[in-house]
Amino acid sequence: MTRTQIAVVLLALLATPTVAPAQNVDDAIAKAVLAAPAALRANAMVILMGADGTHTVLREGSNGLVCWDRSDEPSRSFSVQCTSEENLPRVKQNRVWSLSGQSADELRATRDAAEADGTREVSKFGSAYYSLSGEDAASANLHTTIAVPFATSDSLGLPDEGNYTGAGTWIMEAGTTAAHIMLPGQ
Repeated sequence: MTRTQIAVVLLALLATPTVAPAQNVDDAIAKAVLAAPAALRANAMVILMGADGTHTVLREGSNGLVCWDRSDEPSRSFSVQCTSEENLPRVKQNRVWSLSGQSADELRATRDAAEADGTREVSKFGSAYYSLSGEDAASANLHTTIAVPFATSDSLGLPDEGNYTGAGTWIMEAGTTAAHIMLPGQ
């Protein structure tokens, strides 16, 4: 082999590792924004969430929406979510708790204790959470909720009971930091 051929081979070998991570980042971004409404996808921030609640920005955004993959959380096969960047403190708190290894009952107790002692992070009132979950992307269902912390049936004029069959909207977890309007079929 000539020096030129060796140089070409070495350059090709050196370039290969940088191509694979770039493709993985592009794939991660494409996956995460699947939960976002189509009109918001191109300008949404995309992050990679750590188990400790830290995050790495994969793509900066300009519309206030942030998206991430949460498929690695317990009992999830395929799951991506988007919400307002202002909700990141709550998202991070949820993430740490979800990946803590606690049982469902222990998680509920942890959330209830934080709710009671005032350490529960609060979502921005009126902000949307877009979640796409299922066995895989092809079979995933979109679920949209609107955060209305501390709202009640009386304060919003919506029932605080409902079902997931598309029979109307209602407030779930009324009166708490987790109060949200359920939008069945959305």
